[in-house]
Amino acid sequence: MAISRLLLILLLLTACSETKQPLNASEVSARQTSAEGSALMAQGDKPQARREAIEAATQIAAEQLRGKNTGNSPLMTEIKVVDEWQEGNVYHVQILAQLSDKQVCESAYRKKIVATAFPVVNTDQISGSESQDLFGGIPREINNRLTESGDFIGRNLTNTVLYSKPDLAPDILPSTSYVGSSILNIARQQDAQFVLAGVIRDFKIESTQYVRGTGLFAEIKSLVRDMVSRRSIGIDIYVYDGFSGALVFQHRYTDSILGDVSLPAGYTVGSERFNDTPAGHSINTIIQQASDDIRRLFLCFPFASRVTQISQNHIIIAAGAQDKVKTGDQFKVYPASSTTSGFGTTFPASQGVLTITDVSSNAAMGTLDGGEILSVHPGDWVKSATLK
Repeated sequence: MAISRLLLILLLLTACSETKQPLNASEVSARQTSAEGSALMAQGDKPQARREAIEAATQIAAEQLRGKNTGNSPLMTEIKVVDEWQEGNVYHVQILAQLSDKQVCESAYRKKIVATAFPVVNTDQISGSESQDLFGGIPREINNRLTESGDFIGRNLTNTVLYSKPDLAPDILPSTSYVGSSILNIARQQDAQFVLAGVIRDFKIESTQYVRGTGLFAEIKSLVRDMVSRRSIGIDIYVYDGFSGALVFQHRYTDSILGDVSLPAGYTVGSERFNDTPAGHSINTIIQQASDDIRRLFLCFPFASRVTQISQNHIIIAAGAQDKVKTGDQFKVYPASSTTSGFGTTFPASQGVLTITDVSSNAAMGTLDGGEILSVHPGDWVKSATLK
């Protein structure tokens, strides 16, 4: 009986010792940050300026936290306004942002993202007898996962390569295929808010030509070297803002395969037989990780779309029911020449507020309040008035 009591006490002590310990100073610093944002008060609209200032500060804080947490740490944050003040017609806020394990953003709209091809940096690492679907298949499947989440509309342009020199990615060299920025042109042509790109940085099979040693063990290794190999995988994934061309997401995903490292020709990325191979399984894991990371980060970004037409006294935008736009929704209108796209600390002056009056499948029409419709042109963009 005494022994049983002793065991019970030991179990209780063990359970107590396993309770969660408080974060130390360095862990707290990595999980929280402060940021300041500001916005112009258009026509004295202080509540709207406050919301936009908080939005600007939140996006800055998200970038800072992402820089501190390069692993699989949560990307969403809990926000608290700790100070706010007004200077002239500019409203300022200071916020405290902290990482949270729960999703704190809700997506009121579906954001459009267009995927481009992922070229391979070293072309000799993928032989002609292997699947040639990696270049278009990887971005296509990331887009598919984002679309399946219900928070994005994915468009595939996977026959287009952004990088004439993939080894220099994410830098984009001038191209004769597009006039001006290739990012902005692709986004405008596809009516997309974001542009997905990337490169297959590493897909190397380690050399098995040399087998060390002699005797029976060396002969066995020589016999299986063509069936058991090691292959490294490194895929760099980027997301660009379609309205400013800014690089807003960059991450390298890596893995290593031991065993059968081949990807037979004809295997399509995302198919069952592709995922059943060791290499395909690793690539599928990277695709899922990347789509999860992109979704978590950009779910908190404001929704934006392009103005496509001015019809009499109405403005038509390239977003409709499929984007979850509804009658009565309101969007701030900004000139196409503005390149901040909400990523700076100060928002540009808007051209007014667009109130939606009619919605179709992929377009919506509305009227402009607080601005002059003659100042709005096709190619200008609209942005949701909140983080949604």
